[in-house]
Amino acid sequence: MKVLVEGPITGGTRGRPFAATMLDVEKLGYEEEEFLLSGTATGFHDVDHSFSRRDGLWTVEPAEQSDYCTRLIVYRPKDPTVFNGSVVLLWNNVTVGHDLFEADSLELFENGSALACLTIQKAGIEGLPPFKQGLSQWDPDRYGALSIASDDYSYDIFTQAARTLGPNRDTPIDPMAGLPVKHVIAQGASQSASRLATYINAIQPVEKVLDGFILSIYFGQAAPIEVFDEVINLNTSGDKISDNLLLGRNLIRDDLEIPIFIVNSELEAMACYNVRQPDTKTFRYWESAGTSHSSRQAREKRALLFKRDQIVGRTIEPGVNEIPMGLLYDAAFHHMQRWVAEGIEPPIQPKIEFNGKPPEIIRDDHGIAIGGIRLPQVDVPLATNSAVPLTADIIAMLGGSCFAFDAEKIKSLYGNRATFIAQFEAAAENAIRNGVLRPRDLLALVAEAELNWPG
Repeated sequence: MKVLVEGPITGGTRGRPFAATMLDVEKLGYEEEEFLLSGTATGFHDVDHSFSRRDGLWTVEPAEQSDYCTRLIVYRPKDPTVFNGSVVLLWNNVTVGHDLFEADSLELFENGSALACLTIQKAGIEGLPPFKQGLSQWDPDRYGALSIASDDYSYDIFTQAARTLGPNRDTPIDPMAGLPVKHVIAQGASQSASRLATYINAIQPVEKVLDGFILSIYFGQAAPIEVFDEVINLNTSGDKISDNLLLGRNLIRDDLEIPIFIVNSELEAMACYNVRQPDTKTFRYWESAGTSHSSRQAREKRALLFKRDQIVGRTIEPGVNEIPMGLLYDAAFHHMQRWVAEGIEPPIQPKIEFNGKPPEIIRDDHGIAIGGIRLPQVDVPLATNSAVPLTADIIAMLGGSCFAFDAEKIKSLYGNRATFIAQFEAAAENAIRNGVLRPRDLLALVAEAELNWPG
């Protein structure tokens, strides 16, 4: 379908895009522009109950069509010679009732990638009760024309957006400003990852428009192809969701011959245990010990964005996990670029160890998971960080927990602060050698460790 591109758009009551990056993009040599995309999208029906297949080899057929109008924020290098040829297309997450997306990856901005953040689901525009903080409420003057009738049309909207950004794009207004795009890489986290899993299994075999996929904190459950008017709302159905959250159900199809990368915390590792897939030339599966779906640091960073954009958010509960996943995502972006551009595969990483029926994570004497990717906060700990929740509700489940060691235990482990910092720095350098951290992360991680030392 032909896409109409309008923009870059400006103005509105707020005078800026909703949930845009907190980074100083101009200082990083980038420019930020927002566009409207509109057209007609097609929904899909499952063919012969293929979505019941565990192997992910699913088949769909075209269903109803609907007009849509949505928004796309693009970050691209000002200097064309800096551009590395890849656009990372984010499937904005709407689980909390408005757009959320990670537009703060230093790896993307420092390696020359372009970043495109797409509003693709109904809740991103219309919001969810009780807060109703969608785009159309946040700035009616800027976003009042936006409309997506149902999430059923999101898969085709994503395809159309990818074509609008890709090597063969052909629109009078070019969101990429003439940059020579070679690859479009899809990325989504949490609910967005589940929708990308459906896209991989059912849409990519037909459209063949994406060159790689990164699924972050993915629970092993692809989204339905048809939901009609139904939307996920943690405010009204959180307990029902949490009951089924840790039940991985399907594999990612293995016949596409494009790179697919899954990066999971300890929490999603539990969900994906029964649908784990072997690493291959086109598939990587990482899982990180001691982490959870979200962390204190990630929530604090998000709180700053909420304050800037006047968004009502949840309070930051004390005691949640304190090992953020963001640096692993940066490592995945780094490896994906090398994978699509040069054919260099990401390093294979160890998996978290499980035993028993039902399987449970094996933990060391500190209560920390054994196996998996070992970030320095796990190998040289001052606390027990894990995906074990503090309470039974869905938000607590996502936050995991952190229990600090007492001073006596810390002294018995390290003796003094200098010894601890030396061991921590060595562990961080080892993680860099293993390819799960980037060299730029070392100083900040060591500085945080110094602050965490008691007293």
